[in-house]
Amino acid sequence: MNPASDTRERILHTARELFHARSYADVGIKEICDSAQVQKGSFYHFFPSKRELAMAVIDDMAEDWAHGFIAEAFDRDLPPLERLDYMIDAAYYWQKAAKDLEGRMPGCLFGNLALEISTRDEVLRAKLNAVFAKASSQFEETLDEAIEQGLIAPLDCAATAQAMLAYLEGMILLAKTRNDPEVIRELGPAIKTLRIGGAAEN
Repeated sequence: MNPASDTRERILHTARELFHARSYADVGIKEICDSAQVQKGSFYHFFPSKRELAMAVIDDMAEDWAHGFIAEAFDRDLPPLERLDYMIDAAYYWQKAAKDLEGRMPGCLFGNLALEISTRDEVLRAKLNAVFAKASSQFEETLDEAIEQGLIAPLDCAATAQAMLAYLEGMILLAKTRNDPEVIRELGPAIKTLRIGGAAEN
């Protein structure tokens, strides 16, 4: 990695950690620069504004998810309904590991940012909405396959996928509020009972 790339990655990694640990509004550029051990000039060379940095953080986290546990959970080699179980387990162990390490649950970075800034910054709102739309599409494809294989009765896959994503994010938020990852393990299995439209499952 060349020095310029290393500097950019340090800024990005530091901001991601600070935004996730605290909040977007609570973390200033000076703190990011101090923690990353870079000059402000270097910061503005890579990121014209804090908003641009936040967008890069969202992209970076989304990329990690896409090639990390999201890819594993929604692996086409897994039976469709098992993918939902895998997703819940992944969310649980991710939050539990953070709680064991830091003493508190960080929640979902995307959910945290959405709650904090989506009604105040249209650009960041659109960026976060795109991330959620992509996540919802994974649920939708899984439901389509489950119907094709006769595992569940026909339903509105798009709406149910959005409901599942909302349930997942809400469950993580509730667990964060209680600082208890066990909430995810206890409530997670109910995600498979969500059904919108179509015939009732036999």
